[in-house]
Amino acid sequence: MLIKFRNHIDNNLPFLNGKKLLLAVSGGIDSMVLINLCYQLKLDFAVAHCNFQLRGSESDEDETFVKSQTEKLQVPIFIQRFDTKAFAEQNKLSIQVVARNLRYEWFYTLLANHNFDYILTAHHLDDSLETFLINFTRGSGIEGLTGIPKQNDKIVRPLLAFSRYDIEAFAKENQITWCEDSSNSSDKYLRNKLRHDVIPILKELNPSLLSSFENTINHLKQTQSLAQDATNNLYQKVVSEEENHTVIDLPKLLKYRNYKAYLFNWLQPFGFADWTSVYDLINAQSGKQVLSNTHILLKNRDSLLLFPKQNVTGDEVFWVQKEQTEVKIPLKLSICNVSDISVQSTNTIFVDEDKLQFPLTLRRWQEGDIFQPFGMTGTKKLSKYFKDEKFSLLDKANIWLLCSDDKIVWIVGKRQDERFKVTETTTKILKINYTE
Repeated sequence: MLIKFRNHIDNNLPFLNGKKLLLAVSGGIDSMVLINLCYQLKLDFAVAHCNFQLRGSESDEDETFVKSQTEKLQVPIFIQRFDTKAFAEQNKLSIQVVARNLRYEWFYTLLANHNFDYILTAHHLDDSLETFLINFTRGSGIEGLTGIPKQNDKIVRPLLAFSRYDIEAFAKENQITWCEDSSNSSDKYLRNKLRHDVIPILKELNPSLLSSFENTINHLKQTQSLAQDATNNLYQKVVSEEENHTVIDLPKLLKYRNYKAYLFNWLQPFGFADWTSVYDLINAQSGKQVLSNTHILLKNRDSLLLFPKQNVTGDEVFWVQKEQTEVKIPLKLSICNVSDISVQSTNTIFVDEDKLQFPLTLRRWQEGDIFQPFGMTGTKKLSKYFKDEKFSLLDKANIWLLCSDDKIVWIVGKRQDERFKVTETTTKILKINYTE
């Protein structure tokens, strides 16, 4: 196995050679074999061990064991204890989810603080088969059926090319000791039930199950690559990237029979999970929206708008003093006195300075705001103006108002207020320009 491991690193993971590696080690047979392999190949590595304090004295014994083994090899070790159960209860999450999150957050902290290049875990081929079956039983797209990836960002899994049988044989041949996790014998978790009850039957039916599984994974990955190419090609035709949001053109998208599959691939990275609501949005009225933890998907006439949640939040108020000639935050304004009025545009207004009450403020619009549109005699609600101008939720969220006391001077970049316009009696003309 050592020779195969060396060849696997050189041929498939050559970027690991000469790098500083952090090995995630639980003390089980898989991670102890990984330590031994890396040690024999003289790779530059340290060990990270998590004590989740979930199995009483057994957890502490694992910690002691891993520490003793690294001392024998004179390998640096980092140990972290977590009150996993309390954290799970506090955040109302499962123990498994919490343990995974705590583990990888700590690993990445070590990566940054000690200049490690990669994190190595001891997942192997049988683990990948179990993951495949878990995703299959729960319902999954093709991405969930391609097993455990050999690399995710800085996390690399160099044992995925080897089976549990290979690992056990190597451990026996090299007299490697390890800790047995008592929780692995329990069928409380789905993974263990598959490992103990389902996979042995599948291996009995097909003694070459793992080899067949590898072939299946390779075929699925090729199919996934084809699908990704098609998704990327259509993205160029249907989706446009604006400064603060993404626009999906529905008439163009709906020409394709598999439009739901394209939407799934485009939107999944943004945390959307309620796919029924996402697909229903296509035929919904304008203004309907679906939320993920980080993004909003909005139906806006013949398109879907995708934008971060922070684009529609903010109670900030920014002040503009009387002598101020430039504003840089939250948007760029230039302010100066002029002797006459040049051509007006939506990005430039001319106002009577004596009608202003300083400091001016820049703020977001609020329900109930009114203004007197330039050129009109009566007032109008901002909400009615937005509706008449067919503003989307995103358009409204990105609007800034320049105000004098409680009166709107300018819907910045859109419409000036009549009450502050320059007249024949104006003695001080103030020019305000907005740069997008």
